[in-house]
Amino acid sequence: MLFNTFNFWIIYPLLFIIYWVIPYQYVKIKKWYLVIISYLLYMNYKPAYALILFSVTAITYCGALYLQHKEKKKLLIFILTLASILPLLIFKYYNFLNDTIINILSLYGMHANLPGLNWAIPVGISFFTFQALGYLFDVYFGKIKPEKCFTDYILFCSFFPQIASGPISKASELLPQIKETHPFSYTQAKKGLWLLLWGMFIKLFIADRLGLYVDVVFGHFTYYSGLTCFIASIFYTIQIYCDFCGYSLMAVGIGKTLGYDLIENFNRPYFAASITEFWKRWHISLTRWLTSYIYIPLGGNRCSKLRCYFNIMITFLVSGLWHGANWTFIIWGIFHGIIQIIEKYFGIQKANRNNSLTTIFRILVTFIIVNFAWIFFRMPTFEDAISIIHRIFTNHETSLYYASLGDLLLYIIGISILFMKEFHEEFTSPKYLGIFNQRYIKWGICIFLFGAMLCEGVLDSGNFIYVSF
Repeated sequence: MLFNTFNFWIIYPLLFIIYWVIPYQYVKIKKWYLVIISYLLYMNYKPAYALILFSVTAITYCGALYLQHKEKKKLLIFILTLASILPLLIFKYYNFLNDTIINILSLYGMHANLPGLNWAIPVGISFFTFQALGYLFDVYFGKIKPEKCFTDYILFCSFFPQIASGPISKASELLPQIKETHPFSYTQAKKGLWLLLWGMFIKLFIADRLGLYVDVVFGHFTYYSGLTCFIASIFYTIQIYCDFCGYSLMAVGIGKTLGYDLIENFNRPYFAASITEFWKRWHISLTRWLTSYIYIPLGGNRCSKLRCYFNIMITFLVSGLWHGANWTFIIWGIFHGIIQIIEKYFGIQKANRNNSLTTIFRILVTFIIVNFAWIFFRMPTFEDAISIIHRIFTNHETSLYYASLGDLLLYIIGISILFMKEFHEEFTSPKYLGIFNQRYIKWGICIFLFGAMLCEGVLDSGNFIYVSF
């Protein structure tokens, strides 16, 4: 069940109350309550796919226990990894591989009609598969001991706030929390509700509203000016951030209201001064996973420069493939990898923030690079992405599409609120931010955000972009 639905708004307060009515000393009961709720909410999408979730959970749990007693671990970890990702490969990549093979054969005059799959991709399959694999790899590398309590591990893999779109937790972070008692904390619950409100606001008021504009322009880009296409690309850059960051904030917020601390997935990525820094701020849990289980095992930067560049490219090729079974995602990942290699080659991956003008310039350049990369991410084909970029640079009409002045005003208000908040958090001294924590100002902000969301938010229960990954 998605967080931006009225059903969830109605159900969650009840789930919250029941959870905290159970005395915190009854740890097993509270855990089983969360397991049942997590599976019931997941089955709300499509009940049969809960079997996929359970199978990945069971394979990695049993595999980790078996792994510690065997000597030939390399072969075993290969088999376990393949078994764990098999559902992901079938559901997410079968049709992509199928279409690619058919296209290659057609180039040589051979026509094949291989069967395709019409199944919907299980929600969150990339997230819970990577989380389970991360646990398995940590056991393999000797970073943690295998988990013996199956109930704890089931909850680790299925914890409902994060299962659909992350963040991807490490076993060393989440499993100890699952084993602890969680007395109710008013301070933690209040912080969680604030994150939930802010995440919901940027999703409904900013992301979904900008999405209406982006869908119209990118869906019929040949009818709009280059300026309109460029504005739409910037709107999409902001939309995907508010959409995914909004979900992550809601997940972290809900986790806090239940006594759990999940990793915060974003750290103002559009204020990054390089692509390398951008990936330390964007989807932090995925970046950490790719670094820990792809980049470092390949050798990381503890090797020759050429090998290091190769490791970067492989890591971002995996990142592109993880996001979707389409050549546009692969190109998007490769593009980010190439830019990082260029930054590393010239030694500009770390920005010197002592010079304000240089910092601002680098932030703007990084934002533009990220913005044009998102066009490949958004469009269904490589040709469409190139056509939009070509139109932006060659069509010099100054006409700008907008549905109404009211909508234009709402775009400006939403983006301005987001920019001011993130600008102050990035550049303002913490001692000056204290004013926003004063009780009446905080309440005023909360009432404004909630009212704006209800009055002008796009309340259509639209999907989160990353749920499809």
